[in-house]
Amino acid sequence: MTGQLILAATPLGEIGDASPRLVAALGSADVIAAEDTRRARNLASALGVTTTGRIVSFYDAVEANRAPGLVAAVRDGQTVLLITDAGMPSVSDPGYRMVAACVAEDLPVTCLPGPSAVTTALALSGLPCDRFCFEGFAPRKSGERRKWLAALLDEPRTAVLFEAPHRIDDLLADAVEVLGGERRAAVCRELTKSHEEVRRGTLAELAEWAREGVRGEITVVLAGAEPRAVDLDTLVERVRELADAGARLKDAAGEIAAATGVSKKTLYDAAVRAGSRA
Repeated sequence: MTGQLILAATPLGEIGDASPRLVAALGSADVIAAEDTRRARNLASALGVTTTGRIVSFYDAVEANRAPGLVAAVRDGQTVLLITDAGMPSVSDPGYRMVAACVAEDLPVTCLPGPSAVTTALALSGLPCDRFCFEGFAPRKSGERRKWLAALLDEPRTAVLFEAPHRIDDLLADAVEVLGGERRAAVCRELTKSHEEVRRGTLAELAEWAREGVRGEITVVLAGAEPRAVDLDTLVERVRELADAGARLKDAAGEIAAATGVSKKTLYDAAVRAGSRA
């Protein structure tokens, strides 16, 4: 008999956000792999659950070494429940290696959906949510962080990222320098907890606010870049260059459109007109 790996989202702070399926899984799993075993036991206690399976630690430093044993447990027919301190496993938290290892052996993997700081902050930000990207934690060193931010300079999608409270002021200060003070953002602090706070404004405004110090778990939502003014003639020239190099004109227009956000039809039609004049 084959067991299964269950990834389960845990409350960000408000215990009432725990799903009935999480409660049931905590009480029935053969193994509970937890980022912090003490927090796992406290969670079970708060939910009134008596755990019957063994609880093992599964955090960043031991994830690679512990995963093979947990995969073997699934292979032997056991149910392994994987939880982190808060939110969804694998999203800037342990879990990816376990999922990949189980998938590689064609072992069952399922997920109990629930709280996520990423989508909660996105929904509260007041920024466009139709397209977004998740960037994880910002680099700790300023030089690396500035390069990382530079990659978001022309990113049209809303970006969500995590940051430690003692570095949020440095992150926002660097963001002002790299992305400009007028870029809009939201800093979400202590989501779902009694001291929840969402600060919305420009990067310059938020950087000024953060100088006094910020406490708690932090999620930052950054507005996507506004489309830059484009020189259509220059873009058409790039399309024609690709076409002259052997690409189909439609494919060339599509490539430049994808890189610039300008309509493929606009580029194609302009390139056809330019070719007829040549």
